[in-house]
Amino acid sequence: MSTMTEALIQEIQTAPENVQREVFDFLVFLKERPQREGAESLLPLAQAAWASDWNTPEEDEAWRDL
Repeated sequence: MSTMTEALIQEIQTAPENVQREVFDFLVFLKERPQREGAESLLPLAQAAWASDWNTPEEDEAWRDL
């Protein structure tokens, strides 16, 4: 059992029953909702789309000190 699982169990066991119900409902919701597959792959697309704006001598100068 992972440390996170153990910590969750400990917190749930010490919570009032109404909180336990809410945690249970939320966990079921999280497990059943569709996963946002492909969301991570949008970054390269955005980088390519904005490259012409970002990759300029003016931008390099503006960000030089950061």
